[in-house]
Amino acid sequence: MAYASTNPFTGEVLATFPNATDAEVQAALTQANVAYEKWRETSFTERARIMKAAADILRRDVDKYARLGTLEMGKLFSESKKEVILSAEIFEYYAKYAEELLKPESLPVADPAEGKAVLVHEPLGIVLAIEPWNFPFYQVVRIIAPQLSAGNAVILKHASNLPQCAAICEELMKEAGLPAGLFRNLYTARHHTEMILSDPRVVGVALTGSEGAGTIIAATAGKALKKSMMELGGADAFIVLEDADVEKAAKFAVIGRHWNAGQVCVSAKRLIVADAIYDRFLELYKKGVAELKAGDPMNPATTLAPVCSQGAKEDLERQVKEAKEHGAKVEVIGAPVPEKGSFFQPLLMTGLDSNNAARHWEFFGPVTQLYRAKDEDDAVRIANDSPYGLGGAVFTKDETRGAHVASRIRTGMVFVNHPLIPKADLPFGGIKNSGFGRELIGLGIKEFVNHKLINIVDIDAPL
Repeated sequence: MAYASTNPFTGEVLATFPNATDAEVQAALTQANVAYEKWRETSFTERARIMKAAADILRRDVDKYARLGTLEMGKLFSESKKEVILSAEIFEYYAKYAEELLKPESLPVADPAEGKAVLVHEPLGIVLAIEPWNFPFYQVVRIIAPQLSAGNAVILKHASNLPQCAAICEELMKEAGLPAGLFRNLYTARHHTEMILSDPRVVGVALTGSEGAGTIIAATAGKALKKSMMELGGADAFIVLEDADVEKAAKFAVIGRHWNAGQVCVSAKRLIVADAIYDRFLELYKKGVAELKAGDPMNPATTLAPVCSQGAKEDLERQVKEAKEHGAKVEVIGAPVPEKGSFFQPLLMTGLDSNNAARHWEFFGPVTQLYRAKDEDDAVRIANDSPYGLGGAVFTKDETRGAHVASRIRTGMVFVNHPLIPKADLPFGGIKNSGFGRELIGLGIKEFVNHKLINIVDIDAPL
């Protein structure tokens, strides 16, 4: 079966689900369109009530949702719970602010005789959401909360290893009172993506995934003249300047690289450390990684989860082997990990000079790229030497300096003195090969709406 629920800790296949048929996909599109025509006229107050209800359910049943996320993709149960709460916060954000974010805007005109110009923001139709496995609920909610609040409908194609998480997302919205058809989970086959995007009732696609998947989906959407929003991963720089608090920076680096077993688009994948503090930082970093404990992700004592699947582990192993062939030096760090399950031994990678192509790769797991920077300019140069441009972090005791360095890093997001962590009230997105478009806040809710001009002009006004 294409969709299978497999426990990454035990390797046990828990359940399998058949692909949707063409008829089921067409029926879902028809139902979504009918529901959308009514939903677009539904008040913001009613939409907000449902978003708030969804948030309340997530908070009430946080353990149920978190347990399922841990079961299917292997993340620590404590991290799964934080993800569920973050998802609730996103629902709450749009319940509170959607109407204000989409209110009509009066436009200034040079001459009052030209009219009373207003920009209104209207829903467009059905949005296809293609979401990954690393955040089973957050990735879905950061699309459906703004798009449903805007008046659109959403069809979900979730990752093939999360069929139960995908199903419970639909159940969540039904329980919250969302009208039938407005949000559907479909176990689509590969050919269904083009079928859906070619349908005139579908207005665009939001994808979070690999660069390769984004290239294919964006091309498919473009061929159908549909808008696409892409979040395609990254290789975020974590810069530690010579005046930083080294102890705290090293602690944050350990967390920033290894949360969710390193399977985060905005994790600290490339540590760039000033020469003056490099040795001390490295000592502290290795010590911190050595203290990580791999094991059952449901056990509160576990601090390093398995990667999401045996296939993901093998892909990472091949990638590391290729990097070594290009000249990278790889050192095992941390305690040995269990042989059972899809655990990956934390590794430290150096020797990634300008002749090593691996410096431009994203390692989606507990593999740390480490660079020694001569000075601030060199650190910025290394940070920007990447095809990706999602996020990054800068550590320094001088906040003014930190903001200046952040302004020089060519990405969509930069945090100063903290690893980049997604929040409900902050935008998310990148540039370059990390994709385009923005999710969350007002930027996210306006990605798939019609920004329509209405201008009321006196009939006797001159032409």
